[in-house]
Amino acid sequence: MSKKVMIFVGTSKGGFIFSSDSKRKKWQVGDIQFKSWNVMHMQLDSRDNRLHAAVNHIVYGPTAHYSDDFGRMWTQAKQVPAITRASKSGRPLGTPQEAERSAEGANVESQPEKLIKVWNIKPGRESEAGVLYAGAEPACLFISKDRGETWALNEGLFDHPHRGTFFPGNGGLCLHTILLDPTNDKRMYVAISTGGCYRTDDGGQTWNPFNKNVRADFMPDKFPEYGQCVHKMAMHPASPNVLYQQNHCGIYRSDNAGADWIDIGDGKLPSRFGFPIAVHPTDPKTIYIVLEESDEYRMSVDGKFAVWRSRDAGKSWQRMSKGLPQRSHLDVLREAMATDSFEDAGIYIGTNTGQLFCSRDSGDSWELMADFLPPIHSVEAAVVE
Repeated sequence: MSKKVMIFVGTSKGGFIFSSDSKRKKWQVGDIQFKSWNVMHMQLDSRDNRLHAAVNHIVYGPTAHYSDDFGRMWTQAKQVPAITRASKSGRPLGTPQEAERSAEGANVESQPEKLIKVWNIKPGRESEAGVLYAGAEPACLFISKDRGETWALNEGLFDHPHRGTFFPGNGGLCLHTILLDPTNDKRMYVAISTGGCYRTDDGGQTWNPFNKNVRADFMPDKFPEYGQCVHKMAMHPASPNVLYQQNHCGIYRSDNAGADWIDIGDGKLPSRFGFPIAVHPTDPKTIYIVLEESDEYRMSVDGKFAVWRSRDAGKSWQRMSKGLPQRSHLDVLREAMATDSFEDAGIYIGTNTGQLFCSRDSGDSWELMADFLPPIHSVEAAVVE
């Protein structure tokens, strides 16, 4: 049976689904999904081919939807992810100063937090039939046990005493990354901006920060226990103890399940600032990043768009730019990079100005796949029979 490649693109004005055969040379695109809605993320669950979408609307708010026919028809979750109570930690969100002011004389338990945005939907492990996870703003995690039809708040993370000290970055106080250890059903990771990397080893009942040696230049303590601004994290299922992250303050790798981190970009790359990171589908040591000039100038380094690739887990880097615009000032958001599952991997990148780029040779060369889309929030790839 022939294989079909599908690329799911979430934008500020709707979702787009591109499809091609395994050669990935000619692409077709269907009708816009959720027209005029903010589609943060679309993710195909390979276990049952159900497509999930994290969708937000300026009037109707955040919702989750699912489709069993690749986007022809959508069903809204019966119970949309929602926060129904305040955190038991007794501290509202915001900067420590804001938290202190807003807590004065307030009954926090009677003031439920408002769900602002659903950022990311993550299918569970093969052993977790029907289970999905969703990361949301403000800094919370949801779980579904019925294939995305209803959702419940993970209270272990929501009640964590650190939450009261988290503060939003430029993109909000978002839980944007969910990584599942394929060898340990009780272990998973989340990344929060701004909060850091947290790990659970008991299925989400308790969470601990895992940020040793990761910088936070915007904090008084440059290496705090938590409070780092993780931009995106990645893991290859064949090497679940090896983690990679793009951070507000550098590129890092952990070889021991997050117990400590190694700076793999300092002195090797022209910038320490960027958002997306991805791992090659068949080579756990090959990783891809897109860099930006700086926090202040969030566009291509030196006005030349490029992807940086490492084939040795970050020991050395190669600038990949063949086919990419070299007079450009582009911005790539944290969810806007994906890979398909071929050995000669397809790498897909979307920009905040509506360009979608594709490489069919693991990053050696690139071509423009689509242009004039709305600002791209997310890109995901899937190979289906």
